[in-house]
Amino acid sequence: MESNKYLEDISEIKNMMSRSSRFISLSGLSGILAGVYALIGAAVAYGKLKAVSTENYNNFSGRSSELFGSQLINELIVIALVVVVLAILTGIILSYRKASKSGEKVWNSASRRLVLNFLIPLAAGGIFCLVLLQYGYTGLVAPATLVFYGLACVNASKYTLGDVRYMGLAFIIIGLISTQFIGYGLYFWALGFGVFHIIYGAMMYFKYDRKS
Repeated sequence: MESNKYLEDISEIKNMMSRSSRFISLSGLSGILAGVYALIGAAVAYGKLKAVSTENYNNFSGRSSELFGSQLINELIVIALVVVVLAILTGIILSYRKASKSGEKVWNSASRRLVLNFLIPLAAGGIFCLVLLQYGYTGLVAPATLVFYGLACVNASKYTLGDVRYMGLAFIIIGLISTQFIGYGLYFWALGFGVFHIIYGAMMYFKYDRKS
């Protein structure tokens, strides 16, 4: 009897330590919605790309410094930014709701470490992608966003749910594969940010959210 109580106490202490060192209020539903936003954004971007001439499309798929700063590039950047902003806002709102239900704070030491470790690789990747655009390596932008986002997820996974690490590894793998299929980056981008987010978001929702 005392042995069972001792084990329960140990388990409770481990749970408390985990909660204090990890941000566990990430919402699986926010991942699903982020995937939906990405698929919509990819569809809009696809329409923009199909509207350009075949020559410009081939340049966009390969290497062309002439496209840097062009209207097409600016429109694609705006689409990507809208998707990112919507995903971030949705993640904050749903995570706040989940944390409130469990009586936890959204902005604490664990979430601060999570955000910092996520943003460092992501910011480096964003700057790197701008450099790729500057020098005309447009075909590598989509693979780079996938790889750096994956690295950001892996780096931040130490401070949140362990499933995020596996999602990050999946992004890295799909990003590296896409480097061998230049010109099809948008499809890989939709697969990663769209389909992968929906799959992993659904897994996290049924694994964690429905229990709370």
